[in-house]
Amino acid sequence: MAQQTIKLEIVTPEKYVISQDVKIVMAPGTLGEFGILPNHTPFLSSLETGKVHFRDLQDKEHVVFISGGFSEALPDRVTILAETAEMREKIDIDRAKAAYERAKERLASSDDSIDKERARASLMRAVARIKLVEQKD
Repeated sequence: MAQQTIKLEIVTPEKYVISQDVKIVMAPGTLGEFGILPNHTPFLSSLETGKVHFRDLQDKEHVVFISGGFSEALPDRVTILAETAEMREKIDIDRAKAAYERAKERLASSDDSIDKERARASLMRAVARIKLVEQKD
């Protein structure tokens, strides 16, 4: 019996991050995390900032940080269109910590010209990146 796989593609406006056959994909949907296996029923979902994890054909788990976007699941393919995406091992922890500090300073500021919603989104992305790098899973 042939091994069933599903094609995973993670794309940002700048680049293809992943394009490979995998066994399973887990993603952070806005209504909760969901998993996709080969021959899944087609559906669309918006995505939260968080991690996409998947198992390759050698059963090794990989993790990709994404900041929002959309996913499309088809029986043979999962396409994730993300605002930003990067493999866990490529996240610069010092840069993430600096972004965290900048966002905290902006949120604490009394300057009315600062876009607080943008600062909150930046803080959330920084926290998610830091947690992802520091996780031991």
